[in-house]
Amino acid sequence: MLNALSIRDVVLIEALDLDFGPGLAVLTGETGAGKSILLDALGLVLGARGDSGLVRHGATQAVVTASFETPDAAGPIAALLADNGLDLDPGEPLMIRRLVKADGGSRAFVNDQPASAGLLRELGAMLVEIHGQHDDRGLLNPRGHRALLDAFARTDTAAVNAAWRDWRAALAKLDEARAVQEVAERDRDYLAHAVEELTKLAPEPGEEALLAERRATMQHGERAAGELAAVADLLDGSDGALSRLRQAARILERTGDAHPALVEALAAIDRAIVEAAGAQDQIDAAAEALAFDPAVLEADEARLFELRGLARKHRVQPDDLAALAADFAERLALVEGGEASIAGLTRAAATAEARFAEAAGVLSAQRTEAAARLDAAVMAELAPLKLDAARFRTAVVPLAREGWGPDGSDRVEFEVSTNPGAPFAPLMKIASGGELSRFILALKVALAEEGGARALVFDEIDRGVGGAVASAIGERLSRLSGRNQVLVVTHSPQVAARGDRHYRIAKSSDGTVTRTGVTPLDADERREEIARMLSGAEVTPEARAQAQRLLAVA
Repeated sequence: MLNALSIRDVVLIEALDLDFGPGLAVLTGETGAGKSILLDALGLVLGARGDSGLVRHGATQAVVTASFETPDAAGPIAALLADNGLDLDPGEPLMIRRLVKADGGSRAFVNDQPASAGLLRELGAMLVEIHGQHDDRGLLNPRGHRALLDAFARTDTAAVNAAWRDWRAALAKLDEARAVQEVAERDRDYLAHAVEELTKLAPEPGEEALLAERRATMQHGERAAGELAAVADLLDGSDGALSRLRQAARILERTGDAHPALVEALAAIDRAIVEAAGAQDQIDAAAEALAFDPAVLEADEARLFELRGLARKHRVQPDDLAALAADFAERLALVEGGEASIAGLTRAAATAEARFAEAAGVLSAQRTEAAARLDAAVMAELAPLKLDAARFRTAVVPLAREGWGPDGSDRVEFEVSTNPGAPFAPLMKIASGGELSRFILALKVALAEEGGARALVFDEIDRGVGGAVASAIGERLSRLSGRNQVLVVTHSPQVAARGDRHYRIAKSSDGTVTRTGVTPLDADERREEIARMLSGAEVTPEARAQAQRLLAVA
């Protein structure tokens, strides 16, 4: 529900703040007073194009702010805001603000967070429906008729949606298999040779790195072997360092008591013998670790060469050869058993199609039954609206297989015939002027309980009609407002008298600046405004009496 509308510097409106409530609100005023400006301002916060021509002369920007009641935290509006990264304050109204600058720039905010005009249009479609005589959206747009009928029928389209997804997935698998089969058939010989070659080599992930490391170790050992042998000979050979140190120790042991310094010298030589012997042990261990079999080195080098050569051939990394072998084997198996596989996928796709067709058929039957009920409901509204000769029908037309989709296998369109014997045609093409307005109202009344936006705006829906027809329009608008918030711009006193709230739009001038204002009317002011609508420029006592009678009846 629209709670409030604040307008600053829009065309002739300098500053305007309006509060709304549930029920029926009527807006009246003389022709040219600026009723369309009010709707243009509302359109801005609903995502309409931000034209710089809407900025009041002399102002730098126009600003319109609309406040809506708090959306359901689990509803579609909250979901839309969340999908666009916007926060919804629990318990707080939804605020939409639109700025249009005189130089043509435009900005939008939802709950003081920047938003796009596209998001405003999506929100606007959920929050408000605007119906005018030249409106080609909403009820007049055939693309929305199927959804409206489904809402009226309270059908659950989940089964059809799921069956459609399953069918499309089965077809996608079949198409993919056929494409792979076609390519694989062309590459049969290549695949067979590649699989044989890769199977024979039997590469494993990580093998190339392991072989390279082992080869490097063995190559290093080959270079170090001679040097280690020379070092070992220098340490432990017949004339090596250890032998000479031991000889020196034996001599000092015999002469050690000749001088105290010789005792220290003998201790030092003993330590050297221990360290040298330890070094010899380490060198022996290293030599043993670096020992290799030349045949093993040759075999590793040969396999490494094969792995890298095959990887270059197939333009992959050596570690990817195992996966490539599996892929080639799978493709070859598909070629060899492809017909059976494709036959199975074909059967699966046919089964999925049959399930969709069955679910769509059930939905079609529900739509056909609901269409008859909707037609009867609309027809019941036409006679009081002086459309006695008109006929309405909801066409549920089966589509060719190519036209099937996630919403079923039907095309739904509202059609009318305005004269006896005239063929049915789309509502937009047949109805015009006042007829169009009344058809919209009849449809909206019939569909009123089936969801949609809660705030409904009707722009001069009573144009060109009067008397009993205007009274019937007013009665239906009042009935509609029992379940929805309704705002109507009207020239009809019969409609105005039905309002729960009445606003007068008037234009004033101080000689230099012209302004449009909107004034909420009390009971006496309402009677005077309706009397003006009845009598024209001069309000007569008779007009006041008639206005009072209209208000009493309403």
